[in-house]
Amino acid sequence: MRHVLSVMVENQAGVLTRVAGMFSRRGYNIESLTVGTTENPKISRMTIVVEGDAHVIEQVAKQLHKLIEVIKVSDITKEEYIDRELVLIKVHAELSQRGEIMQIVDIFRARIVDLGAKSLVVEATGDQGKISAIEASLKPFGIKEMVRCGKVAMVRGVKSKVE
Repeated sequence: MRHVLSVMVENQAGVLTRVAGMFSRRGYNIESLTVGTTENPKISRMTIVVEGDAHVIEQVAKQLHKLIEVIKVSDITKEEYIDRELVLIKVHAELSQRGEIMQIVDIFRARIVDLGAKSLVVEATGDQGKISAIEASLKPFGIKEMVRCGKVAMVRGVKSKVE
């Protein structure tokens, strides 16, 4: 089962290396990892997606807590949370195809962020299913390049992961 971990860490150089190194040393595979500062510039939030059963996730959490820079580890998989991913897709686009591509972009509430002589760059945000669907919809035109970030997630409501 895929688990989404929200890990609050001190915003210091080398923390990402220590966290990623812990996963590597223990043989746990990270499906995705995003990190960024929070409303408090001294704290960063890592959103880590990892595959494993309850025992594996418990071991991951225990190992993370051993790192001095880790403030809090929360498995938010079973809570109500909001998640998003971002993708930039450079798609082959002849003039005759642009109307059809723009319709797909509208359907997915995405945006065209760059226009080339024979290409468009589409930006889309959404859950994993939406991102996979727009990728599949644009694939027949010829995807020239694509970059997709990992999941960012936050628990719904007034609960805070720092408390």
